[in-house]
Amino acid sequence: MADTNGLKKTLTPFMLWGLGVGYVISGMYFGWNLGLEKGGTLGLAIATGVIMVMYVTFSFSYAELACAIPKAGGVFDYANTALGKNLGFIAGIAQMVEFIFAPPAIAFAIGAYFNAFFPQVPILTSAIAVYFVFTALNIYGIKAAASFEVIVTILAVGELLLFSGITLPKFRAENLVQNNFPNGWSGVFAAIPFAIWFFLGIEGVANVAEETKNPQKDISKGFGWAIFTLAILCVLVFISTIGIGGWEAIVYKNGKSGETSDSPLPLALSMITGDNHLMYHLLITVGLFGLVASFHGLVLAAGRSTYEMGKAKTIPAILGKISPKFQTPANALIGNMVVGIIALLSGKTGDIIVISVFGALTLYIISMVSVMVLRKHKPEMERPFRTPIYPLFPILALIIACGSFVAMLIYNLKLGIIYLAIVLTVFLLYKIFKKAD
Repeated sequence: MADTNGLKKTLTPFMLWGLGVGYVISGMYFGWNLGLEKGGTLGLAIATGVIMVMYVTFSFSYAELACAIPKAGGVFDYANTALGKNLGFIAGIAQMVEFIFAPPAIAFAIGAYFNAFFPQVPILTSAIAVYFVFTALNIYGIKAAASFEVIVTILAVGELLLFSGITLPKFRAENLVQNNFPNGWSGVFAAIPFAIWFFLGIEGVANVAEETKNPQKDISKGFGWAIFTLAILCVLVFISTIGIGGWEAIVYKNGKSGETSDSPLPLALSMITGDNHLMYHLLITVGLFGLVASFHGLVLAAGRSTYEMGKAKTIPAILGKISPKFQTPANALIGNMVVGIIALLSGKTGDIIVISVFGALTLYIISMVSVMVLRKHKPEMERPFRTPIYPLFPILALIIACGSFVAMLIYNLKLGIIYLAIVLTVFLLYKIFKKAD
């Protein structure tokens, strides 16, 4: 049977870096600027600084789990080992919510890009077409998918560096301090989901552990290089974009108030070059690569997390089958695509992002508890990579993740209830069908 062969081991540390940065990099291109409306420059900066600490400490702690238990299920497998099947299942569902609900929002943004250049093509048509193309690429093979991801990630990183090179000479410090704390500390808490959007998805590196040539050594390198790259890009983009004309200029389409924009970089660049300049059009065109890199990378990671849960028969076992021809989790990828397109048809991209962030924070909380439980109860477990400054790193990540979850519930109560209802409903179905077995 082909299923027993497992997933192909072809990934190198450089490919893991490409995947890690690629999963996340669309967050630099759109969405984060909406946090400025909530907190202003200082409010979002404080939220982003705290969230950056969470992601650095989380990434190193999560790398310990990924190297010790190199399985495609990520937190599903880690929590199963540390906390038992019930919490493992909840962690797995949270991970699926994050990875399945983030791509529709990015697909919609890709559709909007195409629509700007080809107005005759509806946004939804392009978004659905993108789902089919990248699901097919992932079914074809992990090496082709990862190689493509590295190429578009390098292009996307290069574009952000070029954008910073053009905007930083025009930077004015007074633009950072102008009306920079409009809503006080409440604005800091309201800006948290948008700060998380800067880094959402980095943990997807762990989901390709089974396809990594030497997971015990390579995953920690991939995580480390990726989080370092993303932290630098985040600071560069934040300062260079706001420093051109103040935060209102990259939040509102008319520069003062009214309708918000999902395109902070083009808004900033147009203030320097105008919107008919060759460099403006070049950067906008290449900007598509940032969105494609994240969309494709999250589709890849989602396929692995769904596959692992299907293989464990905690969700329909058909999702845990490997394609005999391509040795990829084809059924899981197709299942995720169907759910993603349904979410896309809702048209509520902002709400989808928030629900995805709730899933991510649940994953972070359960995985940090798993790190500490395994250290205490399984000290003999082989750990090729150990998180530095233990237990400070996992404790810091846990505290910030818990605080962020509570803040998000306060400011997004309706969506928080929807998210908790999804997790609870799936958990109850799992218990009912498991008992029937």
